Amino acid sequence: MAAAVARWNHVWVGTETGILKGVNLQRKQATNFTAAGQPRREEAVSVLCWGAGGESQILLGCADGTVKRFGTEEGAFQGHRRCPGGEGTFRGLAQADDSLITCVDSGILRVWRDSDKEASPDPVRLPWAGQLLELSVGPGVCRMRQDPGRPHVVATGGKENALKVWDLQGSPEPVFRAKNVRNDWLDLRVPIWDQDIQFLPGSQKLVTCTGYHQVRVYDPASPQRRPVLETTYGEYPLTAMTLTPEGNSVIVGNTHGQLAEIDLRQGRLLGCLKGLAGSVRGLQCHPSKPLLASCGLDRVLRIHRIRNPRGLEHKVYLKSQLNCLLLSGRDNWEDAPPEPPEPAELPAEDTETDELWAALEAAAAKRKLPDSEPTLGAPQSRRRKKKRPGSVSP
Repeated sequence: MAAAVARWNHVWVGTETGILKGVNLQRKQATNFTAAGQPRREEAVSVLCWGAGGESQILLGCADGTVKRFGTEEGAFQGHRRCPGGEGTFRGLAQADDSLITCVDSGILRVWRDSDKEASPDPVRLPWAGQLLELSVGPGVCRMRQDPGRPHVVATGGKENALKVWDLQGSPEPVFRAKNVRNDWLDLRVPIWDQDIQFLPGSQKLVTCTGYHQVRVYDPASPQRRPVLETTYGEYPLTAMTLTPEGNSVIVGNTHGQLAEIDLRQGRLLGCLKGLAGSVRGLQCHPSKPLLASCGLDRVLRIHRIRNPRGLEHKVYLKSQLNCLLLSGRDNWEDAPPEPPEPAELPAEDTETDELWAALEAAAAKRKLPDSEPTLGAPQSRRRKKKRPGSVSP
């Protein structure tokens, strides 16, 4: 039953309490999946990514330094592995061919080798046998992102840690290192705080959003290392970003729950989405449908329609603070099989009606008394006047 429930979920969400939640939007049903025992905050899920089997596997990066593997076909966890090295939580997780890529707060990026193509006989041990590569990408990392078109290429950025692009099959030096923008009008240095990164499809360009509410586009193919486009949105730090299906705009979210679509060709605001009540932690657009999934600290998963008419399609309260999400990329969400039929029994309406009539008959029989006997609890026709102190009765 768990496998049938997990297979047709549309959204997967990681929580602060270490729970992986699967949400089926057609059935309006949310299911909790935990590896073993009770959920713990020490195992908070900080990042999610699809595994080597496409959407049949999910990799979870947890706060205690473990990477767990979940099978959506089986509806169960299939193993976990410790990925030590560096300090802080995972800021990026990716699968490249037969290797796993991890990056933590302190700036240690590691590639782990998968030495065994077959399934591991030990259900609690993943087959990643050893460390293949280690890079120091600089402290204060906020995000590591993999290029979907080139799985061996990743980008990193963070607080006072400028955007860098790394080729994991090449030299240990970055293939692109961004340069900070020029000083402001007071000739003061502009601080760096890249919160999220996305690769633009069909080119080498990247787009970042910052903790100082800026959206910047970089082009490593040009000789200019500074942004080729920059715009700002709102007044609060931007925390998450995702590309729209067309790839010509991005949707950003900030710490006050505001969502906005920014055009990457002209840098102008295309529209806003409403409804969030807390800091945005996860955003992802469907690759072909005009749908946006968002989650955050208000504990609610929302699905917005981002093309006219804009609006909220689904809203699911999930009880825990939400850190990250994965949106299924399949086109036909309605393909889920119908729910199994329930055992034949009396319809609920008939059952409730019979119970109501039975209760009324029992109450009537209890209250039916002989005419000669007084009815208990009947109100008295006259009340005696209460004597006041010192008064004389007539």
